[in-house]
Amino acid sequence: MIVRKASKENAEALLALICELAHYERLEPPSEEAKERLKKDLGVRYEAFLAFDGEEALGYAMFYYTYSSFLAKPTFYLEDIFVLEEHRKEGVGRALFERCVEEAKSAGCGRVDFVVLKWNKSAQLFYERHGARAMDDWTLYRIDL
Repeated sequence: MIVRKASKENAEALLALICELAHYERLEPPSEEAKERLKKDLGVRYEAFLAFDGEEALGYAMFYYTYSSFLAKPTFYLEDIFVLEEHRKEGVGRALFERCVEEAKSAGCGRVDFVVLKWNKSAQLFYERHGARAMDDWTLYRIDL
């Protein structure tokens, strides 16, 4: 297995995995217009890592940077991490997550932030095994535009 940055050349593999994540979370996959924006914005507004076994994409991690006013350092924001169901428990998620942490350290980040769905207990346990802790004193709010 190899983990490498997503690029325009392998964007279709990334889009296929994003659609698989939507299916897993019982959500609508990105529209054709959204897929075009995802391809256009790759490497500009967000970055991603893809895990491959040969030519087969097994999973991905999508991320971007925010900034902490109190730490005065960038924050690595992990938007998604997803592994195809048939490749879970093979170390793919661990490899992607560890690559993200390495990237955050090399970028001088003060922390790595992400959210986990309340029903996704396996993801919560995965992150906790890797040293993450729930931030119970914060509540995520959103305005859909």
